[in-house]
Amino acid sequence: MKKALVISGGGSKGAFAGGVAQYLMKKEHKEYDLFLGTSTGSLMVSHLALDMLDELKELYTNVNQKTIFSNNPFKIKRVAGEKVVSIRHLNTFWNFLNGRKTFGESKNLRSLIQKNITREMYENICTNNKEVVVTVSNLTANQIEYKSNKDCSYEDFCDWIWGSCNYVPFMSLLEKNHCQYADGGFGSLVPIREAILRGATEIDAIILETEVTQFNRLPAKNPFSLLFDVFDFMLTHVERHNITIGKLAANNKDIQLNLYYTPTVLTTNSLVFDEKMMRKWWKSGYKYAKSKREELMSEFRPDVLTDKEIEEGLENY
Repeated sequence: MKKALVISGGGSKGAFAGGVAQYLMKKEHKEYDLFLGTSTGSLMVSHLALDMLDELKELYTNVNQKTIFSNNPFKIKRVAGEKVVSIRHLNTFWNFLNGRKTFGESKNLRSLIQKNITREMYENICTNNKEVVVTVSNLTANQIEYKSNKDCSYEDFCDWIWGSCNYVPFMSLLEKNHCQYADGGFGSLVPIREAILRGATEIDAIILETEVTQFNRLPAKNPFSLLFDVFDFMLTHVERHNITIGKLAANNKDIQLNLYYTPTVLTTNSLVFDEKMMRKWWKSGYKYAKSKREELMSEFRPDVLTDKEIEEGLENY
């Protein structure tokens, strides 16, 4: 039996996924053989494969804009107590003046990856026979690619993680092997089907969006906010398509698929990294996973059934 943990893209909302994963792995004692991530999910899977939850929490609850962007295209200000994001015209102009292809640069994130996902960690993942897979979008070949730790060197692996996280045109473009790579979420935001193709028989998938649309966006006020709205629209439908295909594939092969959505809308701009909010989201993810488990157990009337019967019921649920 091969168990897989899948984490979708979602930028700063990855902190919520960290809380869910912490509950599943520490309290439910779930062990996985295969870890797949897209975008922010790709940043998390190496730590999860080594059960380094404390280190991952430290990382995800202490990042900010400066640790991600070497040239930040965003200007954040508060209007009536709410954060409003607009473009930093000088920063984007500087990028274009220097021949860059994007509004901003995320070279600080590449350094952060190398610092926190060490060569020793990479070697331990391989030694422990765990497989970590990250998703990238090959814009040159117009296709989705899945990069496994088993198929590349440490330096390449760090590059693929970085490429998977680069939400162009707001972040850097990875140019490698004569191709241009960007955020894997543009084509495979929730790589459930890839987990199945790699032999998973039970999958826990953490999806960093609500199960149903819970809000309407305000009208765009400038080209920058319009571009954000277009991207969010596109990614929402990519996500739904991925989940639908994943469910069909799981049903066809009789695979247990557990989906963990965010219960509420966490943010409308996941490229804003607020340490305080991310700490809150981590706790929310943990509490959500716990409440879902308790809700599941209550359906089997633990006051009547034995512990063994409860566990058997949960396995068949």
